[in-house]
Amino acid sequence: MRWFPLARKEFRGIVRYKGTWLFTLLLVYFGYQPSYVGYQGVGSDITIAYIQNFATLLLPLGVLLLSYRSIIKERRSGSLKIPLGLPLTRTDVLLGKIAGRTVGLGASVLVACLALGGYGLVRYGLFSPLRFVAVVLTTLLYVLVLVSIATAISAVTRRAITATVGVFAGLYLPLFAFWRSIVHWVNGMVTGAGANTATGGGVQTFAPGESYFLLLRLAPGNAYTVLTNWTLGVGNAARGYIGVIQQTQFASGMGGSTIVETALQDPPVYLHEAIGLLVLALWAVVPIGLAWLRFTRGDVL
Repeated sequence: MRWFPLARKEFRGIVRYKGTWLFTLLLVYFGYQPSYVGYQGVGSDITIAYIQNFATLLLPLGVLLLSYRSIIKERRSGSLKIPLGLPLTRTDVLLGKIAGRTVGLGASVLVACLALGGYGLVRYGLFSPLRFVAVVLTTLLYVLVLVSIATAISAVTRRAITATVGVFAGLYLPLFAFWRSIVHWVNGMVTGAGANTATGGGVQTFAPGESYFLLLRLAPGNAYTVLTNWTLGVGNAARGYIGVIQQTQFASGMGGSTIVETALQDPPVYLHEAIGLLVLALWAVVPIGLAWLRFTRGDVL
C-alpha cells in the first residue's frame, strides 16, 4: 500500500494535536448524561447509550472541524506538492488522508468510549460487552463516514472560506442539526396535511408515514442513531434512546409515534434497522467517489 506512509503522517499529526484530545474530553463530558428514564429502559446498558449522547451533534461537528481542511490547507500552502512529487497517485493521496485521519480520530473516540465504559462499570455495574463492542464499532464506522465527507469537501474546494461554508451551511446545519425539522416540513408539503391530523378528541397529533421514516434515516446521523437504538434494543426510531423509551412507556398505542413498529402495522423492508449500514456506506463512498473524479483530473495545486 503506497499510501501507508502518508496515512501514518496524517495519524501522527492528528494524535499530536492538542485539539484532538480536548475533543476527547468534550466527548466524555457531553456523553455522560445520567437519566432516570434511560436507566429504567436499558438498565446498566445506559453506559453504552452514553456513546450515542456524544455522537448526536458533537461528534460530527468535531470530526468535520478536524478534517475538512486536510487537503485544502496543503493546497493553499503549497505543501501538497510534496506527496504528489512522490511515487503516489492522487488516489493514494486521498486514501492516505482518509485512512490516517480516520485512525487518529477513531483513537480519540475510542478513548472516550473506554472512559465512559469504565466509569459506567463502576457506577452501574456490568453491562453487555457485546452491545458495547457493537456500538463502539458502529461509532468508528460513523467516524470513517464523517472523515470521508469532510475530505471530499476539502478535495473539491480551492478556498478555505468555500470549504467552511460548505461544511457548516451546506452540510452540518441541514443534515445534522435541522434534518428532522426539514423532513417534517417536506412531509407536510408532500402530504398536504401539514403532518398533523386531528384525533377524535380534537387533539393535534403527528401522523408519520413510510416516506417520513425513510427520509429521516437518509441522513448519516439518523442512520447511526437507528443502528445504535437497534443494538440497545429500545426500538426502530431515528431519535435518541431516551425519547424512544419515553414514547414506549408513556405513548404506547397512541397516534403520532416516531417508532416504526408502533406507527406502522406492516413496515416495509427498507425501514429495517440494518438498512442504516447501507446508508452509512453510501455516505462514505459516494462523496469520496465524486471527489475522486474531480481530484484526479486537472490541476489540483
